[in-house]
Amino acid sequence: MSPDFQLTPDGRLRHLLTLDGLSAALIRELLDRAEALLPHAHAGTALRDRHAGRTACTLFFEASTRTRSSFQLAATRLGMDVLNFDVSTSSTKKGESALDTLKTLEAMGVDLFVIRHADNGAVAALAAGAAPGTRVINAGDGRAAHPTQGLLDMLTLRQRKGADFSKLTVLIAGDLLHSRVARSDLHALRALGCGEIRVCGPANLLPGEDVLHGCKVFHDFDQAVAGVDAAIMLRLQRERMEQGLVPSLEGYYRDFGLSPARLARAAPDALVMHPGPMNRGVEIDGGVADGPQSVILAQVANGLPVRMAVIDALMG
Repeated sequence: MSPDFQLTPDGRLRHLLTLDGLSAALIRELLDRAEALLPHAHAGTALRDRHAGRTACTLFFEASTRTRSSFQLAATRLGMDVLNFDVSTSSTKKGESALDTLKTLEAMGVDLFVIRHADNGAVAALAAGAAPGTRVINAGDGRAAHPTQGLLDMLTLRQRKGADFSKLTVLIAGDLLHSRVARSDLHALRALGCGEIRVCGPANLLPGEDVLHGCKVFHDFDQAVAGVDAAIMLRLQRERMEQGLVPSLEGYYRDFGLSPARLARAAPDALVMHPGPMNRGVEIDGGVADGPQSVILAQVANGLPVRMAVIDALMG
């Protein structure tokens, strides 16, 4: 799918499918919009007239709690009717295609679809089959992208480190090979001109140069974390151990876990980040996750204004 497929001819967002190829100006515009909506997101001052009469549908072909709930709240705050479509009890179990499901819901008056799917490119394919006036947000597809997570991570960084990303050294650590969050963070950090992007993980859990271009690759976590301004820790899915990609969870924490000692090697005011859900004692120490440098709950909180901002931008 062409990177400009998600843009209108005049450069505005038609869909949000990926951060790959989006300009720094457009990403900053979304972050600015999220900042402006932040007071309404959490203070109970909902913008009930903003998009009243419009309908959003969370169409999740893959399980989710955090992302789905965040999008539900975001659409509701903006005055939209929200339909939560449960694929596990839908006609897709009877053989109906995902596109047929979308078209059926579209015919019922759904204006915006928030879609999560296990397959790379599946959300873009559904957006390509949607009617011209329908808007689609990718809530995570395969290993490819999770653009709103990337945006909320950038908002969290910007709030605490300022808008000049060229001054920052940011580490993304863990299972980058299977992580859609890592890819969206990388797309955003490159676009915003991050001074230095570091990645670290077991060699068999790192993707190739096509994903990591422009990054400094480390296999020694002690070296990777030294002096960084932020460490974004990725969840290790336990099936990686069952697949033989990780010898043991204890060994993984020993070599790649963010412990208090390792955090002490980072910059004194370094941020600790994690997209959740966390495996405490595997990729991150529980005390570090709850400690004063952690902004993990701030990331969760920023998900709401970011998703409100994306919906607001798409609905016009």
